[in-house]
Amino acid sequence: MVGKGFAALLDLLRGGGHRVNDALQTLGFAARFLVMLLVYSGQSFRRFNLTIREIYFSGFQSLLIILVSGLFIGMVLGLQGYETLQRYGSSEALGVLVALSLTRELGPVVAALLFASRAGSSITAEIGLMKATEQLTAMDMMAVNPIARVVGPRFWGGVISMPLLAALFSAVGVFGGYLIGVVLIGVDEGAFWSQMQGSVDFRHDIWSGIVKSFVFGVAVSLISVFEGYDAVPTAEGVSASIKRTVVYSALTILALDFVLTSFLFRGV
Repeated sequence: MVGKGFAALLDLLRGGGHRVNDALQTLGFAARFLVMLLVYSGQSFRRFNLTIREIYFSGFQSLLIILVSGLFIGMVLGLQGYETLQRYGSSEALGVLVALSLTRELGPVVAALLFASRAGSSITAEIGLMKATEQLTAMDMMAVNPIARVVGPRFWGGVISMPLLAALFSAVGVFGGYLIGVVLIGVDEGAFWSQMQGSVDFRHDIWSGIVKSFVFGVAVSLISVFEGYDAVPTAEGVSASIKRTVVYSALTILALDFVLTSFLFRGV
């Protein structure tokens, strides 16, 4: 009985060691992949038309879900914020609540989550299918670097698109809060805009949202291209890579949001 328990413990430790070893190996490959991506980025920028095409694919084609989601989240903030502020006689501060909630937190975070689920998964699927159909191998045989030709433009397209999408998300969200607060409920329009302009600071509020959205763009784009490039060249392997892209991106966004918030708003 004791021997069986000891053998089960050894199997458990052995399995845990294999998982830790695989995780460390993947992290090492990801670090090497990032270095190669940065080294060959110069070649990617020489063909900037490829990056522009990826900006269109990652950014412009994500506009619909970004704008619609931003509008409805702004409207929900307007409803919930008015109900809360009215209890304390501060309903005129609705514009401040909506603007700060969007520029500091909801704009960058929700836009990044939507970007990961829509554009990030598509990037992973595209690169993974290129690997499964041996297109990347064919590029290597023709002396075309797949990282510079395929991975680099998609990475930088996502990095450039993410802050723009987050800014549009926040702007449309503020408009949604205006529709609910001013047009529907009847909050004073002058108080809505004047208090917002007086309370929202560019350095502490808007700039922090820009920094967050840029960091999220780098993280999501890197996870997306890496998972596609590292995918097992089968249908199941590509499907698993897409799943990991969405899950890892969401967890990374939320973790980075906490870290960035703790640094950006320290002492504010």
